[in-house]
Amino acid sequence: MRRVAILISGGGSNMEALVRDMGGDHPARAVLVVSNVPGAGGLAKAQALGVPTAVVDHRDYPTREAFEAALTQALRPAAPELICLAGFMRVLTAGFVAGWEGRMLNIHPSLLPKYKGLNTHARAIEAGDAQAGCSVHEVTARLDDGPILGQARVPVEPGDTPDTLAARILPWEHRLYPAVLRRFALGDKRPVLLP
Repeated sequence: MRRVAILISGGGSNMEALVRDMGGDHPARAVLVVSNVPGAGGLAKAQALGVPTAVVDHRDYPTREAFEAALTQALRPAAPELICLAGFMRVLTAGFVAGWEGRMLNIHPSLLPKYKGLNTHARAIEAGDAQAGCSVHEVTARLDDGPILGQARVPVEPGDTPDTLAARILPWEHRLYPAVLRRFALGDKRPVLLP
């Protein structure tokens, strides 16, 4: 059984989808949810699901390295083997990422390698793309750049706004991330393609 820590910054809907899927015959279990934002909505969701939580407020630390040292201290007692970033809005340093190489996943709201970074839905609409979606990838030192482990595609419809497109993609995020984690926890890195 692989032990999974999930890092969040907000409402935690992807975290919730992951935790709810990690039951029964799933090869992994959530052992800790950590937020860098005190009072993030996802903390209460995790507690309601019986997952221990911790807060490491990045604003309490003068550097990224100091924040990540505190994050590592918070993670250590739970002894996670894998980390899932689920709406975690901090860019991690190469040093931290190197310590988790091959064991850290992220979900990103675009069809990578397109639209790394922020404002992905607006950028897809502005470019006139016929499709948008989401990707799960291994985390590397370069932002949103690691090997792609899964994607879900959604058509961009006439009149879409960034908000309407995001709302149509989110349910696919909640299906894709658990499917990728289930496979990845077994050592299988073949991409999951939805629908």
